[in-house]
Amino acid sequence: MLMKKYLRQPALLIGLAAAQLTFALSSAVAQSFPSRPIEIVVPYAAGGSTDALGRAFADASRNHSPQPIVIVNKPGAGGSIAANDIINSKADGYKLGLLTNDVLTTPLLGLAKFSYLDIEPIAQLNFDPVSIIVRSDATWKTIGEFLAAAKSAPDGLRIGTTGNGTLSHLAAAALVDKTGAKLAPIPYQGASPAILSLLGGHIEAVTATPPEVMSHVQAGTLRIILVLADQRSKAAMDAPTAKESGIDLSVVSWRYLGVSKKTPADVVSKLRQIAADTAKDPAMIAALEKQNIGYKFTDGREFQGVLDKENSVMKDLISKVNMQQQGR
Repeated sequence: MLMKKYLRQPALLIGLAAAQLTFALSSAVAQSFPSRPIEIVVPYAAGGSTDALGRAFADASRNHSPQPIVIVNKPGAGGSIAANDIINSKADGYKLGLLTNDVLTTPLLGLAKFSYLDIEPIAQLNFDPVSIIVRSDATWKTIGEFLAAAKSAPDGLRIGTTGNGTLSHLAAAALVDKTGAKLAPIPYQGASPAILSLLGGHIEAVTATPPEVMSHVQAGTLRIILVLADQRSKAAMDAPTAKESGIDLSVVSWRYLGVSKKTPADVVSKLRQIAADTAKDPAMIAALEKQNIGYKFTDGREFQGVLDKENSVMKDLISKVNMQQQGR
């Protein structure tokens, strides 16, 4: 027994030394972080408001990060390609995702195998209501006229979404559930291609956020006819809310920065500091205002609670509108 005790001691010492070395190396990595450029993966094509938000953040970060931040667009599968890229990346903090509500909806619909809990929130940057947008030359000028047309058309009306299982898709399905209108969701790889399809007359409407269409609204080619929120959007004050229109429905979009859950705590802390300093930079806020993108900053630790609550809300809504079969 005594011999076994003595034999165990070197093994314990070696294990302790290894643990101390790992900790020391981790601390050293964290202290030097970042020592090279940081990537932000955007889950949609260039040209949409998610992309614009990411680029505004990257530009403003020059004053707050010792290394540049670059944007990489990886659209597809309702944001799942980008989310999986973040989750499966090397957990060193050099690859972030600019994520949306889709990290909740696509797994809940069975369209993705990951969980939002696989991602560590860094900071919330944005908050916007989902809206219903049509061409300005459409025969319907109000949401009432649009819904009436959707009910009377033999095959209903086509409404573009940012992909199967996305918040945009859920908003369209929820509107059908609340109003009885016949709307056929058409999936695209982001808001930008859906909007281009609407402009080209290939579909009758899109579900998107106001900043994603404001340049076209200001140009007089598109019109926002409904905001799915209880209060009017600052970016589209002329558009009535669902509540004002007698529709009990609120669907809002938010975007946040996240990294692999396995990222060291010290690195996460540094990223949160960079995000906080950048998000509060006047240049960042001015850039979002110029593009009509709703600004809202929440630290990642607090935003985790928002994600938990929203996941429960989305789960109930998806079940209520019976989207499981629609998403597959």
